[in-house]
Amino acid sequence: MPDNATIATLPDSQRHNHSEDVQLNQPQCDSTKPNDIRLSLLAPNATKPSAIEPSAIKHESVVAEQKQKVIFIGLPRTGTTSVSVALLEQGLKVAHMAFTKEAFMQADAISDAPCFSDFKQLDKLFPEAKFVYIDRELDSWVPSMQMLLSRMLPHLDAKTGRFHPIMKRSFRHSFGVGMVENPQDEQHLIDCYQRHKAEVVNYFAGRHDLLSIDVSQQGALGQLLAFMGLAATENQQNFPKLNVGRNVASWDEYKHPNKISANASGPEKRKFFDYKI
Repeated sequence: MPDNATIATLPDSQRHNHSEDVQLNQPQCDSTKPNDIRLSLLAPNATKPSAIEPSAIKHESVVAEQKQKVIFIGLPRTGTTSVSVALLEQGLKVAHMAFTKEAFMQADAISDAPCFSDFKQLDKLFPEAKFVYIDRELDSWVPSMQMLLSRMLPHLDAKTGRFHPIMKRSFRHSFGVGMVENPQDEQHLIDCYQRHKAEVVNYFAGRHDLLSIDVSQQGALGQLLAFMGLAATENQQNFPKLNVGRNVASWDEYKHPNKISANASGPEKRKFFDYKI
């Protein structure tokens, strides 16, 4: 796992008790209730009038305090690393996971935890944001997620796990980690995926600020850039294939000055938002 998923290296004076900010509710996923939802999200043709200007992105990243952001709400192992790297190359400041207010404020685009579990709350905090749901075929997503969980589960333990409390909460909410007997069970993961997708569909119904993409499909990157108001060249139509068959180390291995630390500290140190889910 990447270093930004842990709090092991933070000085005691800078660690924040996130349990005071975030209330842990029951997970949205219950494998005892099979769900046969087969839904697809259609990419809207319309975008908001205040679309990000390409020139602003290419030469100067969006001002940190600006409310308009791009928030990726696909589950882990759907292509969040590929999306994040592609947007770094477009000149955006990107946080692949964000565990502090400051990380959200510095970033133009945010993916992974806690976005996939907290999209409703983030929509209220950033009403001008655009949201992108990343889809993936279940027959490839399930084994990939099982492999990821096999490495992550010891570190997601509520008491002894070394991963950040916000990450633990996101996985508890979306996958029932720590609450179900076997989070790696195939049917359980299918139920979790379908329930999350249905929740996204229902929440954003009738709106024009959501795009759905599958990063494995031809033209997906061009579609994303158009949604964001950015021009794409002929060589910028498809996503690079990153992080395939591995854990999440690829993001740490990718060096870029526009990467935003998930634990970025600001005026409120490493405090997180005080919303509840």
